[in-house]
Amino acid sequence: MNNWLRKHPQVRTIRVAAADLNGQPRGKRIPTRFADKVTTEGTRFPFSVLSLDIWGEDIDDSPLVFETGDRDGVLKPTERGFMPMPWLDAPSALLPIWMFHEDGRPYGGDPRHALRAVLDRFKARGLTPVCAVELEFFLIDDSGRNLQIPISPRSGKRRKAAETLSIRALDQFDAFFTDLYDACEEMDIPADTAISEAGLGQFEINLMHCDDALRAADDAWLFKMLVKGLARRHGFAASFMAKPYEDYPGSGLHTHFSVLDQDGNNVFDNGGDEGTDMMRHAVAGCMQAMPGSALVFAPHANSFDRMVPGSHAPTGVSWAYENRTSSIRIPSGNHKARRIEHRVSGGDVNPYLMLAAVLGAAINGIDDGLEPPAPITGNAYAADLPQIPGDWSSAIDLFEKDPAVARIFAPELIRNFVLTKRQEVHYMAELTPQEQVEIYLDTV
Repeated sequence: MNNWLRKHPQVRTIRVAAADLNGQPRGKRIPTRFADKVTTEGTRFPFSVLSLDIWGEDIDDSPLVFETGDRDGVLKPTERGFMPMPWLDAPSALLPIWMFHEDGRPYGGDPRHALRAVLDRFKARGLTPVCAVELEFFLIDDSGRNLQIPISPRSGKRRKAAETLSIRALDQFDAFFTDLYDACEEMDIPADTAISEAGLGQFEINLMHCDDALRAADDAWLFKMLVKGLARRHGFAASFMAKPYEDYPGSGLHTHFSVLDQDGNNVFDNGGDEGTDMMRHAVAGCMQAMPGSALVFAPHANSFDRMVPGSHAPTGVSWAYENRTSSIRIPSGNHKARRIEHRVSGGDVNPYLMLAAVLGAAINGIDDGLEPPAPITGNAYAADLPQIPGDWSSAIDLFEKDPAVARIFAPELIRNFVLTKRQEVHYMAELTPQEQVEIYLDTV
């Protein structure tokens, strides 16, 4: 692992960082000369740090703080190793880490371990999920009182219009996107197609499919960090918040997944358009867990502003073939690539928790042999469907007690996430909408 540092002698400092429950990177800045100690022994900080609220504050009633003396966990490097941080001026390296107990047991409150535990269930069945994510985000000029699209570096103009699939919109920020793709290459993040979306200054970049879901979540987490940091170097903000503008669509983080058997065969492919029994079982599992997992897919106060009828953000629990109004879509195309697209998440999610919730629900359905209702046709918003929770407090309550969620996440993660979100509900109620946007703009 330290070979990377030897090949990059210009790097003088490293950051060690783990994802907390909100997806925020938490860690330390360390001189490069102490890298050997970090890679061999790890580093330490309190278990409570992975459960801080969106402001970075301790949770008032958490048993992880005063009740247990705010004990330390041991944080060790993930298999990702060192990588550059192209958004910083000084040459620096990032080392992703995750948390363990003193005796080496994984810490159940770490979101990366939550995904690893779900993948262990697939592995026990001889199955491997293959995942890809689509990330939507906004480029924003936040220098004034009101948010607006940045002035184009090319034209010097501010074009206040939606630009769905516009080459012109991409070209207006060509310098940013060129730097972004170069930085993804440096960090080994598999960025693929970029498009402009329907929101004001909204874009989407797809990350290539990967047969290591932990790496796919790493890529999404690192990509969000990179986009936000690099945008600031270009003089504007980038945000994955679900709904920065009231009059424009919000940002989603859709995920596509298929499942391979031990011989590398796609177990969702039956040679035709309809897919296999196992695909239907996975769909049924995703539908069963969807209401209870809404807090993962919509974790913030602003998240629920995106989830309104007619906005391309699902509000009902449904599935369909080639239908973007449904919450679960089976895309058309070559049967060998038969897969499930889960469309509920906003761009503001923690990618580790999101993939754990989606894949954990799928393996629940596969284990139980669940059957979904008939796929819908037409406009899902006009159909009489079971509903995804439409407000933050209801989503918290359901996440806490839903039996499908209890099969996916460790009890301590469920407890920690619920306590964190209830504290955020309390303090967010004291803020104006503008103050809430200021919090979410840079954090999520």
